[in-house]
Amino acid sequence: MAIHVKLADILTGLECQSDESSSYLNKKTGEVVLISEYEMRAAEEDSPIEDFPDWERDLVRIAKDIITKSGDYIYLPSKFDIHEYHVIERFILSLDDPLTSDHLFGVIQGSGAYRRFKDAVHEYGLQDQWHRYRDNTLKEIAIDWCRENNIDFDDESS
Repeated sequence: MAIHVKLADILTGLECQSDESSSYLNKKTGEVVLISEYEMRAAEEDSPIEDFPDWERDLVRIAKDIITKSGDYIYLPSKFDIHEYHVIERFILSLDDPLTSDHLFGVIQGSGAYRRFKDAVHEYGLQDQWHRYRDNTLKEIAIDWCRENNIDFDDESS
């Protein structure tokens, strides 16, 4: 039997990840959970569950389950798998105005590129277009990931 999830939950899991946390899908329940490095480290060190506040105990238990490779959890594509810099480059290539594209390509070079890109997108009034493009790209990544992992999904936005 295939897993059944809400695509919106997968998208939320993708968007909530950071350098300090990763999202996982429970293959039995279809629930997406966000586990921090702190919780994962606690699980790896086999810290007593009683050392954690009630709200965090379940997350440490899940982290232990992930570490033991019980097979109940699947790692969602990470921010590195998504590679937002390439998404930005493809967005810039999709623009009709070559002058705007050229300027944006210049803006995304070097450190601080994402901040400068966000500022330039605001300056050009492209925020809505950028957010739509990014959201659609994340949705495509989520759909491809679901299909690759034999996961049925509901897409309420269609």
